Amino acid sequence: MVSKYKKLNYKFLYIFFAFLSLNIFFFSTEKVEGKAFNIDNIEISEPFKINFNKNKVIDDGFEKAFIKLIRLTLNSQDQKKIKNIKLNVIKGMIESFSIKEEKFIDEVYYVNLGVSFNKKKVFKYLENRNIFPSVPLKKKILFIPIIIDEKKKDLLIFNNNKFFDEWNLENENTNLLEYILPSEDLEDLNLIKSKFDSIEEYDFKEIRNKYYLDDSIISLFFKNKNEIRILSRISIKENVILKNQSFKNIDISDTSKIKDIINFLKIDYEDYWKTSNQINTSIRLVINIKIKNFDNNEILKFENMLNKIEFVNNFFIYKFDKEYIYYQIIFNGTQKNFLKTMKENKYNLNTQNKIWILK
Repeated sequence: MVSKYKKLNYKFLYIFFAFLSLNIFFFSTEKVEGKAFNIDNIEISEPFKINFNKNKVIDDGFEKAFIKLIRLTLNSQDQKKIKNIKLNVIKGMIESFSIKEEKFIDEVYYVNLGVSFNKKKVFKYLENRNIFPSVPLKKKILFIPIIIDEKKKDLLIFNNNKFFDEWNLENENTNLLEYILPSEDLEDLNLIKSKFDSIEEYDFKEIRNKYYLDDSIISLFFKNKNEIRILSRISIKENVILKNQSFKNIDISDTSKIKDIINFLKIDYEDYWKTSNQINTSIRLVINIKIKNFDNNEILKFENMLNKIEFVNNFFIYKFDKEYIYYQIIFNGTQKNFLKTMKENKYNLNTQNKIWILK
């Protein structure tokens, strides 16, 4: 009798976990398939005439949204490879769109669109052209531009520094980097001046710590007659690189020339940031993980985390038993990158066996 009762109990538990796992599976599939690049605030206007065609206006919005997506996810060189893309190809990558606002003012039709692009289709389109996109992550970064007059043995940070004055006056809405300029602090100025002879090796740590920003770009503009040499110290994600560039026949008092250099540098810095977040969609690492199935909230939390990681191409449940739910994850990156990403999200894995165990 006891044996019969145990069998019924195990059968009930098995059915319960089967039902639970299937629910989670369908929940996961819906979330994964819903992954999209969301491009908002696409504004289009068209005079309201006899031949006015609202569908054409919407189509113009689709093209504009795709261009914005490309500028957000591709570096400047790869952007040039996307030319003359046909509207029907763009439409084939659109998952959904919404009209946020539409109005008529002085016989002009205005519309604000939100467009969602299917990530898998976008990745496939780009991969066929040997282009790998980047995660469009916004980033606040400390930026300190310093003009160094080698002849006078002097440096300028705040006063009479056109790079400081002009840097944040014009910004593209597709720029991912938000530059935080330092406040005019006399103590900082004196500290930097004291490092004049070793300015190229100085890491600016004391100043960076004041702004509670992990990442920074220090740009040194060495002025010598009509030539400017620029040394950029870029510190992002614990990586530090130095970039040297030079511009000849530049009058540092010419605002238009200064703006040209600023535009050039911003594109260069954006490219570096995108490269550090590039998704290599040609790499498809298959990872098998099992997680204990007794805590539904923890399971949902784990799945939500996977949904938010851009490098996770897909995931699904392929098996379950009385103790574990088994996931297969397709990751666009290396094993090392996956473990690092998991650790950043406060998940540790036991990797001793072929199927990893979530601790």
